[in-house]
Amino acid sequence: MLRRWLIPLAALALTLTPALAATTSAGASATPSVRPGGLVAHLVRPGSALARADGLKNATAESTNWSGYAVTSGTYTSVSASWTQPTGTCTASGQYAAFWVGLDGYNSSTVEQTGTQIACSGRTATYNSWYEMYPANPVYFSNTVSPGDHFTASVTYAGSNKFSLSIADTTKGWSHTVSSTLAGAARSSAEVILEAPCCTSGGGPLPLADFHTASFTGSTANGTAIGSQSPTEIIMVNNSGQDKDTISALSSNENFSATWVRAS
Repeated sequence: MLRRWLIPLAALALTLTPALAATTSAGASATPSVRPGGLVAHLVRPGSALARADGLKNATAESTNWSGYAVTSGTYTSVSASWTQPTGTCTASGQYAAFWVGLDGYNSSTVEQTGTQIACSGRTATYNSWYEMYPANPVYFSNTVSPGDHFTASVTYAGSNKFSLSIADTTKGWSHTVSSTLAGAARSSAEVILEAPCCTSGGGPLPLADFHTASFTGSTANGTAIGSQSPTEIIMVNNSGQDKDTISALSSNENFSATWVRAS
């Protein structure tokens, strides 16, 4: 069946110029050319044409750069989750995979988010952590990230346009909490996401690095299990509509896994 893509929300961000002011803990490094995070792209909204055969009761949507779960029916002040950093298997340079929690980006033109990433240089996988107040560029932390490290992350709205973004490597014992101000954030969604970062020369997502399986636990929004809030399951697909990974049903309303299928 032919897929009809919507205009990417990223196009809306070109006209957005909010003031950003961030205070970070030590260890932030310069931004490379590849950027994890940002808006959901080429989103096909939930509908009968996207009904799945696996019996899932959650609404579904498709995107070329996001997969995971999002809640979108309220105003959100916090999101949190934990995951174990997957091992990347690289077949070529320029393959990436990012794992993060965030507010906004599903149906708004900002995203407040923090997470980790796999980046492929030839057949070698490298790992890092970052935060981003989109449309500002991501900021990378200099701390070492290794496969198997356990992470917890959260984004919290503190009022008066202020956000607190926290990420902790509980295996290595380091953490960062960033305070940042962003005017105009709608706080209209909260999400726990696996992403194919941006951007190819044509502006699309980069090839998705083989991350094998990523497991997310303790996924909450506004302090409540994300699965108890009628979440949308987002499925990452290529331009031909083929799944780039698979997403499990939520267990205990908070836990799910993603399994890699193809790079692009």
